[in-house]
Amino acid sequence: MNENELLANRFESNRTHLRAVAYRMLGSLADADDAVQEAWLRLRNIDPEAIENLSGWLTTVVSRVSLDMLRSRKSRREESLDDRARGQKMSDSSSSADQQVLMADAVGL
Repeated sequence: MNENELLANRFESNRTHLRAVAYRMLGSLADADDAVQEAWLRLRNIDPEAIENLSGWLTTVVSRVSLDMLRSRKSRREESLDDRARGQKMSDSSSSADQQVLMADAVGL
């Protein structure tokens, strides 16, 4: 196993934890996945031998990336798609087919 595969395996062993941290901060699975991916890209650009505690380093990076995403969202007044889906009110059974599809997607989340 070469060094890149070893690093990828170590990252994958932390992925679930990192995704959970990002989701708690961002409230969106898509944004959480983006934050975790950003952590992977940053890890690939540095020397992993310089990191004493990989799990702690990755958690710190994901947290900081998540905070940056929240700041960006606030400064641009962005609203998460998940928030919009939760906020939509569906009418009675006489609703259109489009609304029924939206309701099914919202329930699936």
